[in-house]
Amino acid sequence: MAAVTEGFDAEEMVARFRERAAAVRRRGLPPVEGAERQMILHQMQLDFQDFAMLGDAVGSLEDGILTLRIDLRPAPGSSDSSTAGQD
Repeated sequence: MAAVTEGFDAEEMVARFRERAAAVRRRGLPPVEGAERQMILHQMQLDFQDFAMLGDAVGSLEDGILTLRIDLRPAPGSSDSSTAGQD
């Protein structure tokens, strides 16, 4: 069995997650109402958030270990008042 790392490209994987995030945004809602609609909207938001974060990652594969670095700090000049990522 060939090693999983043969031919693996971390940047291609990250690009696929960017496309998945975009696909979630383009996805339409099925014709449902009420609580089920809210549940679907919530899941779509979580899917977008997860895929977008992974799509922003910088990936590297070293010695068979895949590392994804995701900067969660607010962008400079953003109105985010959280202290996440600040020293």
